[in-house]
Amino acid sequence: MEARQNYSPFQGRSIPVMHSTPPNKKRSCFRKCLCWTICLLLLQVIVVAITGGILYLVLRPKLPKYTVSKLQITQFSLNHDHSLSATFNVSITARNPNKKIGIYYEGGSRISLWYTSTKLCEGGLPKFYQGHRNTTQLVVPLSGHTQDAKGLLTALLHQQQQTGNVPLTLRVRQPIRIKLGSFKLPKIKFVVRHRLLVDGLSEKNDIRIQSSSRKYIRNAVKDRKHQLFGNLIA
Repeated sequence: MEARQNYSPFQGRSIPVMHSTPPNKKRSCFRKCLCWTICLLLLQVIVVAITGGILYLVLRPKLPKYTVSKLQITQFSLNHDHSLSATFNVSITARNPNKKIGIYYEGGSRISLWYTSTKLCEGGLPKFYQGHRNTTQLVVPLSGHTQDAKGLLTALLHQQQQTGNVPLTLRVRQPIRIKLGSFKLPKIKFVVRHRLLVDGLSEKNDIRIQSSSRKYIRNAVKDRKHQLFGNLIA
């Protein structure tokens, strides 16, 4: 009886050996770089937070304060061509409440007086330095010329007759520089909106301010390295 011989399809053939795929060196390098970048960013955030905390504790920075103490109209008249000529003297009190911080008021200041969406007049603060815990009184002249103002005057008169007051908005855009000892930081631009409620507008008259409120809109720092200090006092 013949012995039965089993036949295998792999008989006489070599079976290939499967090797694991070697790690991709480029992918591994990318992951390492990503991890290092994240670690450095986290470290930078921690350093900035610690620096900000130290500066705040040492300097106790506070925003400068501005109040409008008086408004005086020297000209507010309708011309023959229905244009409006307006000139105001605005008395502003600027206070620096900081013990260790001086303030340089730089050029490029813009102050404008508005009734609703109409700009009545504009001007600017002079350049000056304000020392620690200093209060400075300023009288700022504002002047302007508005075309086709007949409807504007009618609206103002109607507003005054109906409510007994006129709402005005004083917008201030002021570049300043902070002084720490002998070191000056880059410019910070403050935008302040000062809402005023006055008893009326008439030429050659002191305006009685019934109420006022102010709001700091934003501050911008040219040099991002010093944005930390701008955020501290905002």
